[in-house]
Amino acid sequence: MMRLWAWLRREEGQDLTEYALIIALIVIAAVAAVQLLGGSIGDVLNDIANTLAGVLGG
Repeated sequence: MMRLWAWLRREEGQDLTEYALIIALIVIAAVAAVQLLGGSIGDVLNDIANTLAGVLGG
């Protein structure tokens, strides 16, 4: 039983878990940002492409 408590109190795994949670939150935020801004970014890029095509005579 004492070995089990010693194993459960180890802190090496805790650091790894915290890093994994931080990375997961960053990924979720990035996916949400891309979904929210995806259409707007596409519209801006299309406007730029149309402007360049007009200026360059394409």
